[in-house]
Amino acid sequence: MKALLTSISLRGIALVFLASGWATPAGAHDFWIEPSVFVTAVGNKVPVSLRVGEDFNGTSQPYVKDWFLAFSVTSAAGREPVMGFAGDDPAATLVLKSPGLRLIGYHSARSFVDLEAERFNKYLRSEGLERIQALREARGASQANGREYYSRCAKSLISVAGPALTGTVLPGVDPSGYDQPLGYPLELVPRANPYALVPGDRLPIALWYQGKPVEGVLVIAFTADQPARRFQARTGKDGIVKLPLDRAGRWLVKAVHMIPVPATDPAADWESFWASLTFEVRARDALSAR
Repeated sequence: MKALLTSISLRGIALVFLASGWATPAGAHDFWIEPSVFVTAVGNKVPVSLRVGEDFNGTSQPYVKDWFLAFSVTSAAGREPVMGFAGDDPAATLVLKSPGLRLIGYHSARSFVDLEAERFNKYLRSEGLERIQALREARGASQANGREYYSRCAKSLISVAGPALTGTVLPGVDPSGYDQPLGYPLELVPRANPYALVPGDRLPIALWYQGKPVEGVLVIAFTADQPARRFQARTGKDGIVKLPLDRAGRWLVKAVHMIPVPATDPAADWESFWASLTFEVRARDALSAR
């Protein structure tokens, strides 16, 4: 009976997400990992939410094993799967036993959406996917529905200090791991440790598709408190953009890459991959207290 109730409950959760439109790219463009804190101390527990929405504001998504291919946390000790129970919300709680960086990663299962032409074209424009618009026009399909597979490739970086230095970035802590690739189809990889930077610095971030730099993809970044103030740039041949950290706060960086689906697959015409990365930039006075 308990197993039956669990199955019914999870089916209900899935239907709520689908009916509300939150699960589709056109319904809400962003998917990100949001820890309760980004800088903390050894010995603390950190709840971690999976969020779907826009402008760093959205609903939380529970832990449902069928919804992801990988959900992990990586530290200097290695990578471990995030374990949870069906329906947990927040989706995870990290137990921090040692100082250093933690890289949380979530790769969703592939989903499908069929969008009417106007909505699909609007979404392509908003995510900088003009190349796909041009392909649709070349195919004479600009007024056709957008039949699309999509998946999410989300990452979040947090810093864990020693117990005597709660809330600071500890110089003696192993700073490695910020550039750890997780093997996702689309992946944002910082080329410097955000927790060693302050407002006024620039953070180089690489975008990889299938393990290689991808050129010409729009990268968008903003903070939770000022989402309308956005940085936008396209990746160069090396797949890199340089993000100007013009203010302290919780940052969300995102990018979308879309490819045509082979004609041998009659179900969809396109497949998109959504990458995101969250971290915090500390104010200068917070770092000077180290």
